[in-house]
This record gives sequence, C-alpha cells and structure tokens, in this order.
Amino acid sequence: MASGSGDDDVQVKNKQVILKDYVSGFPKESDFYINTNGTIKLKVPEGSIGVVVKNLYLSCDPYMRNRMKKAVAGSYIESFKPGSPISGYGVAKVLDSSHPDFKKGDLVWARTGWEEYSLLTNLVTLNKVLHTDVPLTYYMGILAMPGLTAYAGFYEVCSPMKGEYVFISAASGAVGQLVGQFAKLLGCYVVGSAGSKEKVDLLKNKFGFNEAFNYKEEPDLDAALKRYFPEGIDIYFDNVGGKMLDAVLLNMRVNGRIAVCGMISQYNLHNPEGVHNLMHLISKRIHMEGFLVFDYYHLYPKFVEEMLSYIAEGKIVYVEDIAEGLENCPAALIGLFTGRNVGKQIVLVARE
Repeated sequence: MASGSGDDDVQVKNKQVILKDYVSGFPKESDFYINTNGTIKLKVPEGSIGVVVKNLYLSCDPYMRNRMKKAVAGSYIESFKPGSPISGYGVAKVLDSSHPDFKKGDLVWARTGWEEYSLLTNLVTLNKVLHTDVPLTYYMGILAMPGLTAYAGFYEVCSPMKGEYVFISAASGAVGQLVGQFAKLLGCYVVGSAGSKEKVDLLKNKFGFNEAFNYKEEPDLDAALKRYFPEGIDIYFDNVGGKMLDAVLLNMRVNGRIAVCGMISQYNLHNPEGVHNLMHLISKRIHMEGFLVFDYYHLYPKFVEEMLSYIAEGKIVYVEDIAEGLENCPAALIGLFTGRNVGKQIVLVARE
C-alpha cells in the first residue's frame, strides 16, 4: 500500500518508556522514566520500507531483565540503549505501510517500542494477526513467544512419554502454565511450584496439575520434592535455576531430562549462585539442555494449528494479568521479579 499523505505529515505526541541507564542488581521503577515530550509522524518516511503502528498491548517477559544489562560476549540478544525507549513483543494496528504485505488497518504482532506509536523497519518479527476469534492478547502469550517456548521446550527438548513424572518451576507463569497442561494432555503426572497460595490453587484447580506447592513455605526443597515425587522426576522444566535446580538434581530418575528455559532466581544477583549437585548428571545419565525459542520458529505453523484446536476444544486454558496504561509498564515489568503477576503479564496501552 502506498504511504498516506496530508494529516499523516503532522507530528503527534508519542509517550515513551525510557531506560535511564544499565541496571545492576534488582531493577526499580526509578530505573525508567516516562518521556511525555516524544513526537512521531504517522507516516513511513519517503524511501523507507516499513510500517507505522499504534501499539495496543505490550508484553512483559523475564528475558527483558538481561537486556537491561550491558551486553557481554556471547549474549543472544542486544541490550536496551539507555536514554532510548525499550522494546519488546506487542500487538499493534498498522496506521501506514510502505510494504506490500501490510496495509493500513492490519492488526500485527511484532517486536515494537514501549511507546504509543512506533515506526518498524525491521520486519523480520512483524506478523499479521490471522485469527481474530481469540483474544488479541493471545498473540503475546499462548500463540506467541511464550507459547512456542513451552511447546518446543516440552516436546522437542524433553522428549516426553505418557506416564512420566514431570516437575515445572515458576509453573503459573506465561510458559509454565502451558508446559503443565501439555504434560497432562500427554498423560503425565505433573507437579508445579509457585510463590503464593493463589498461584498454587490456580495450578491445581484451573490448569489441572496433579499437585503444586509454594516453594516459599518449604525450608527444605529436597524434602518437598521427595514428598511429591517419591519415585523421582523424569522431566524437569526449569524456569528458575538456583536452589531449586540443585534440589531437583538430587531427585532425578535415571535417563531424566532437564530443559533449561530460564533462571529468574539469578537474573538480579551480582554473584549468581553455584549449583552443587551436578555429579548426578553422570550417575543418572541425565540429559540437561538449554534452549532458545528462536531455534524453533520453523515449528510455528504446526504449533499455532494445534494450539487453536486445543483452545477451541477447551483443552488448554490461559491466565493473563493485564495492567493498564503505558505509565504502568515499568511497575508491571519489575513485578515479574517479585512474583506479583498471576499468569502472563501484559500492559494495555490503547484500545483500538
């Protein structure tokens, strides 16, 4: 579609979430500020290929904590730039396009700026919302990066089989809640850990886990795992690392699998905790593998087809925690690291 003209040349105000500087230790709301003086033209610049979008929803994800640090050699993702708007996944509406695949009015999900309007010229992450019979927010969770992370991590990395014993940490989060439901659909015995009574109840009553426990109420994690897994753990889907991973290693079964998805317990520490029980990898012939969702994007069409079917049949449910207003983005993001959110954390920026 050709770029628009006339009113689109007018500069409009564009509120933005700015990172002040690289963050060491636990992030605070004061590490960010809201820039109310930003402006943008709602038209793709002449000669550029891209789209201008109005951001509707923004996604808060734990991996974003690592983007608040200065990138180190071997980092898989670039750091945020202090003094500039931060970015992440979001759902948006196209206002102007110079790309033939996108037109004004299209709903898209993409990596976008934490701001009211964005000019997107890196179109690799730009995808049309093809199924509008599900909530738009699903394109930041169950049908997007967290959903594919759960799907690939469980089915591809863990190679699960019916009847196996599965443990998931941070089990009520954007990824964990799906892994548990996939495991139940396969006929596994599933236990999850979370950080509050409300989340434990959710795991058992909403997501259908066999058991769940509040790790904050367990002074001895090894004893807790032995209570729920007297015969040991076949599959551990790790979202937290640290002391929980150490305790799980003591309780793995021979030929067990550990998918290392995240280590949220370590992200804000100056000195990450060591893991002491790695010897069990040898004696129990455990396969422990880290993975990135980017390596599994080729599975996305198959994944979406299966997920839409599960959603339509009521076999999978998804819980979201939606904050409202761009100015509440910093608090929503930081809340991930204190466990304040219940389910997938999203911020509503604007209604269509």
